Amino acid sequence: MLQRIALGIGAPWPIAAFAQTASTGPAVATRPIPSTGEALPVIGLGTWITFNVGNDRAARDGCADVMKAFFEAGGRTIDSSPMYGSSQPVVGHGLARLGPAAKMLFAADKVWTSSAARGPSQIEESRRHWNVPRFDLLQVHNLLGWEDQLPLLLSMKQAGRLRYVGITTSEGRRHREIEDVMRRHPLDFVQVTYNLLDREVEQRILPLARERAIAVIANRPFREGALLRGLQSHRLPAWAAEIDCVNWAQVALKFIVSHPALTCAIPATSSVAHVRENMAAATGRMPDAALRQRMAAHVEAL
Repeated sequence: MLQRIALGIGAPWPIAAFAQTASTGPAVATRPIPSTGEALPVIGLGTWITFNVGNDRAARDGCADVMKAFFEAGGRTIDSSPMYGSSQPVVGHGLARLGPAAKMLFAADKVWTSSAARGPSQIEESRRHWNVPRFDLLQVHNLLGWEDQLPLLLSMKQAGRLRYVGITTSEGRRHREIEDVMRRHPLDFVQVTYNLLDREVEQRILPLARERAIAVIANRPFREGALLRGLQSHRLPAWAAEIDCVNWAQVALKFIVSHPALTCAIPATSSVAHVRENMAAATGRMPDAALRQRMAAHVEAL
């Protein structure tokens, strides 16, 4: 009932091994971005709430420490948004502190405005907060003004000012509209909520992503911590050891990233210890389809 992290020649969108820059660290699992084949580690870093620390220097430095541990463990994708308060400048603070240590960064942000005229200036403001030459991925956040913002992002990509284009939603909202946009527009990424309890996207969105060769980012993997708080009083089942999990967070993440349509999950944390635990979910054995069903049934029954 297990699958080893391996290249899986001939398998669609395989989980592959990615050697860390640190020679002593374990390999982390990656998935290819379907539109280009570029490999991304299956665990990323979200910044919603956890990086919204304002101008508190100690808290900003703590977030930089989280980013440092994330990169050291083989991470690449950091996701933020103009909606996330001070999270963008906090990411920029961390990148400035880390310097070359952050060279593997895959910078993912969003445009979040209903104003067609405001889109370009908001994107430039976000880029200045991060202090990066350009973003790797920009997404229309919660489809806000997507009819205006998506053409803007596509034009930026065509001009070489952006590498990838996507759309997002969360908490099960606007799935029908998400499907429609996925079918009609040349997206590289879609970001949706997916976890052990929120699995509606398994029915239509994830199969459509595979059909349309669109990468998938999973947000809210822990339901902002509520999922783990509900599980912590329960003993880990015996099968957790079979997939090299030592805590519920790793079980939850391995369930997500072992889905064949998933490219990356983006748990958010302000804890160095937690980011290391999360990144460990990208190593070791992964559940196969049968064990994934067993995992979901087990958690639903608790």
